[in-house]
Amino acid sequence: MTRTSQPTDPTTTRPRTSTLDRAILLRLAAVEYQRFTTMLAGLDSGEWPRPTECPGWDVRAMAGHVVGMAEMAASVREMIRQQGAAKKRGGIPIDALTAVQVEKNAELSSQELIDRFRVVGPRAARARRRTPGLIRRCRMPEQQDVGGAAETWTFGFLIDTILTRDPWLHRIDISRATGQPLDTTKDHDAVLVADVVDEWAARHGRPCSVRLSGLAGGSWVFGDGGPTLELDAIDFCRILSGREPGTGPLSTQVPF
Repeated sequence: MTRTSQPTDPTTTRPRTSTLDRAILLRLAAVEYQRFTTMLAGLDSGEWPRPTECPGWDVRAMAGHVVGMAEMAASVREMIRQQGAAKKRGGIPIDALTAVQVEKNAELSSQELIDRFRVVGPRAARARRRTPGLIRRCRMPEQQDVGGAAETWTFGFLIDTILTRDPWLHRIDISRATGQPLDTTKDHDAVLVADVVDEWAARHGRPCSVRLSGLAGGSWVFGDGGPTLELDAIDFCRILSGREPGTGPLSTQVPF
């Protein structure tokens, strides 16, 4: 893929929204839940306790978070319960929420986590598909921190985009922690990465060329001149997520 125009970031004047066609977003969600299930099912008993790049989380805790997030997406009642528990916990809202999810599922065995996600993943995909446009267009009540800056999202950006990026990046985390192979294809991972690239380019707003290697990669040109960045597509996303430090345009973070 080659892009030759420099996108502008609309969030300077309005809440952030998803930019991909919703049919594509829904397909990505369903596939990602399936791939995450497959990743968990392929782990052996010695891989679940391994530390990940998310501080304080081993593979089991990370799986508990992803299961908990899918449970929240699948049920309004569970969403209200988790948000209430996170509010009581206090602190940074997203950190409180993920801690609630990890603790909720901490007593499940590895097989129970696999079985639970196998059921709740498709339910979450269906619930996200059924979310009315009126709700998706509404602003979220709390601002979100992205790279130290507060910004406003629509519920649609959370539901249609972030709730797919989250398990996708954690699937990468688990692959790196365990050595399990990462299932990567052009019709799924490359689409996710391209969306991240476009959002990142709009966020920093500077001319640059990007060449990302691997099945999830591609080539983009934004504006005239500027640096040329060449790196692996997965590493690119890890840097933008804050898992690795970035300099220049790569210091601009994108939410996952």
